[in-house]
Amino acid sequence: MTTNPLWMLVPWAVFAIAAGLKFWRLTALFRKHLLGIPSRTERFRQALERIWQKDQQAV
Repeated sequence: MTTNPLWMLVPWAVFAIAAGLKFWRLTALFRKHLLGIPSRTERFRQALERIWQKDQQAV
């Protein structure tokens, strides 16, 4: 029985995909900071500040 040598590329493809996904997750914080995308906590803080400012204007 002869096997197709292209099957040897399957483990390498799985490894490459897994490494790429790990790299993407590890660099997520850096990309968010670099692109200026506010974190969930930062968005929550901004929402609270907007509410506080509206309350101050109402007084």
